Amino acid sequence: MRRRLLLAALATVFIASGCANTPAAEEPKTQYPQKIVSLSPTATEMLFAIGAGKQVTAVDEYSNYPAQAPKTELSGYTPNAEAIAAKNPDLVVLSADTKQIKAQLETLKIPVYITGDAKTLDDAYAQITELGKRTGHDQEATALNKQIQDDLTKLTRDLPKRTKPLTYFYELDPALYTATSKTFIGSLFTMAGLVNVADAADPTNSGYPQMTAEALVKANPDMIFLADTVMGETPEKVKARAGWNAVTAVSTGHVVALDTDIASRWGPRVVDLMRAITDAVAKVSA
Repeated sequence: MRRRLLLAALATVFIASGCANTPAAEEPKTQYPQKIVSLSPTATEMLFAIGAGKQVTAVDEYSNYPAQAPKTELSGYTPNAEAIAAKNPDLVVLSADTKQIKAQLETLKIPVYITGDAKTLDDAYAQITELGKRTGHDQEATALNKQIQDDLTKLTRDLPKRTKPLTYFYELDPALYTATSKTFIGSLFTMAGLVNVADAADPTNSGYPQMTAEALVKANPDMIFLADTVMGETPEKVKARAGWNAVTAVSTGHVVALDTDIASRWGPRVVDLMRAITDAVAKVSA
């Protein structure tokens, strides 16, 4: 009897020992998209900035940065499901659901991520974070967000102190459409300590009112920033506008031409935009 019990105990030990030496099943590796189609210039810049550029196989016609972004005939403004599907993507990134393209692509079993427009810097950071998660670049996305935050802080920290804040007008097009402080772009100017003259001209809180020339001249901004240089607008043309020579920004030479691409995107180059703003502000006598 004792012999049988001893043998049984030994067998149990051997079995347990064998189980302990059996390698545990490996966790399946997460498969991240390798054929990303980005139909958003901002998202394209974000993807490359977090190190996911090699996973991007096609972009829209306006994704002109960075230079190595793979050019295609695809359109972000009039997206075509068949043309997109022909690229055999495993993820499509859009800034908006234009023409219900999301449903069309999902019917074709193509994953879609719509970023939406950023209304705040936090929105932009959240989009970078999400793209990092979806592409396997979480750490790079976190590092990029921190770098942007640090750079913006440094740029705005050293601005000259003023007893009265400077006022500004941000021109979106020659028809004098503009952006108020409640928009993404407006929040950057607020960070730089500027006051937006268009805030009082937006009774419906649309964020993008149209000012009249008379109202603009009366508001008399200290600075004017041109985000419509792609339309041919220049400081010289602004100076030649009837009655505008009375505007402080014009008479003192503080009409600033901005890079339209940088001014219209909320990706990593927002730092370049802030640098353009702070450089211009620093030139105005305190």
